[in-house]
Amino acid sequence: MIVVTGATGNVGGPLTRTLAEAGEQVTAVSRSAAPVPDGVRHLAADLAEPAGLEPALAGAKALFLLLSGDLHGPGTGPAELIARAGAAGVRRVVLLSTQGVATRPFGATRVAMRALEDVVRESGMEWAILRPGGFASNALWWAGSIRAQRVVAAPFGDVGVPVIDPMDIAEVAAACLREDRHVGGVYELTGPEVITPRRQVQAIADALGSPLRFQDLTRDQAKAAMTHSMPAELAEDTLDILGAPSEAELRVSPVVQDVLGRPARPFADWATRNVGAFR
Repeated sequence: MIVVTGATGNVGGPLTRTLAEAGEQVTAVSRSAAPVPDGVRHLAADLAEPAGLEPALAGAKALFLLLSGDLHGPGTGPAELIARAGAAGVRRVVLLSTQGVATRPFGATRVAMRALEDVVRESGMEWAILRPGGFASNALWWAGSIRAQRVVAAPFGDVGVPVIDPMDIAEVAAACLREDRHVGGVYELTGPEVITPRRQVQAIADALGSPLRFQDLTRDQAKAAMTHSMPAELAEDTLDILGAPSEAELRVSPVVQDVLGRPARPFADWATRNVGAFR
């Protein structure tokens, strides 16, 4: 049995479906009740309270660990989740980390995530670590203003990074959970090309068949909006990358091709698949 945390989100949802379709027994963990595929067991648990995960871990062979934004900050203590998984007999853990651990190692949230990576490495379990860059699904932040006003307000409109489709992250995670050849792997994940926010908005407009207007935000305006859903430290770290990506953060990774045997999906594919969110 494989336990998937964050199982109703942009990565956990498709991962749960991918594993179930492959014939795996899956326990989907999320903070609140949510629909899951047929045959998948659901457990409501908050990872901020590690003891709540124990019913899911009993009898599990593998764990996919995805932390919500509020657990990325320093002092949140998710290392206990790893200890409880090991004590329950879980043999393999796949951690969703972040590219910034390598490219921005001194940001507060990056330091905390690197410490968690080290806990995973030293846990005695088999492990793999995924380090994605920016997510294509972050464009969902724009859904409300697109539906209401046909406008997108965002910072750094002409600064791009190679954002990755969460479906690709999910399929790489499934391979790491199921295939021994990925044990000990640290995988940087990106999309197939650098794409700016302005070009992302055009891709959404193309999917909608309707023009959209782009409105530039200042960094401070963007931070104020982002801190409604994530710690201020994580917002700062994210804006550092979005505003001035390093050479390493602009590099397109071959990992999706190497692991899955096909190219990473472009942003336009994500926009077409998720166009209903913007109507």
